[in-house]
Amino acid sequence: QRFKSSTNRSPRQFGPGLPGEKRALEFELKVIADVGLLGLPNAGKSTLIRVVSAARPKVADYPFTTLHPNLGVVDVGEHRSFVMADIPGLIEGAADGAGLGIRFLRHLQRTRLLLHLVDILPPDPEADPVKDARAIVAELKKFSRELAAKPRWLVLNKKDLLPEAEAQKRARSIVRALRYKGPYYLISGATGEGTRELCGAVMTFLEDHARSEAERASSPEDAGAAPPGAA
Repeated sequence: QRFKSSTNRSPRQFGPGLPGEKRALEFELKVIADVGLLGLPNAGKSTLIRVVSAARPKVADYPFTTLHPNLGVVDVGEHRSFVMADIPGLIEGAADGAGLGIRFLRHLQRTRLLLHLVDILPPDPEADPVKDARAIVAELKKFSRELAAKPRWLVLNKKDLLPEAEAQKRARSIVRALRYKGPYYLISGATGEGTRELCGAVMTFLEDHARSEAERASSPEDAGAAPPGAA
C-alpha cells in the first residue's frame, strides 16, 4: 500500500519484513462480588449460598468439596439484590501454601463485606470454634492487610444441630471468647433459619455503603470552604 500512487496503481515493489514482536502474557481473573464467604472447609459456605441464591455448588460431608469459586445472586426484594462469592475453605497454614483457599482469596479483594462462617458444633469433638476462627483471621492478615481490614461479620452456622436455647448460649460464648464487637448472626444453612434476616441486613449494609461512596464522590474536596470573593 505504501508504494501505491496515482501512476502506479498496482505496485510490485515491497519492503523486507522485520521480525514481529512476541510477548508472553499471564492473565489473572478476579471475580466481582459484593459479599465473600470465609471459613474452614465444611463450615457450610456452599450450603448457605445454595439456600440464599440459585447457585448450585457441590455439597458433601468431606473437606474441600468446593474446588473453585462459586457466585450466586441473592434476591432480597424488588430491585434489591447482591452477588455472593463462595471460595474453597481456608485452613491454618494457608498463607504458607496449605490447602486450597489461599489461591482464591484474591477473588474477595473487591468485595465490600466478608461473612465469616463458624461451625458452632464441629464434627470433630476436639475442634475449638474459637481457635479455628482466630486461625482464619490470622491467615487473612498474612495474605493481605487490606483484605483483613474489610468489614467482616460473624455467621454462626448449624444451629439446627442444637436445641434453640443451647445454640444461642453457645453462640454468645463464642462471640465473647473472640472479643468480637461487630454484627453476628446465628443461622442454619441446612434449614434456612436466620438466613432471611442475614441477607436483609447485608443488603441494607451494601445500600448504605453505596450511598456513602456516592456522597463522598459528589462532594468537592474543598467542601465547606468559602467561595471566592466571599466576605
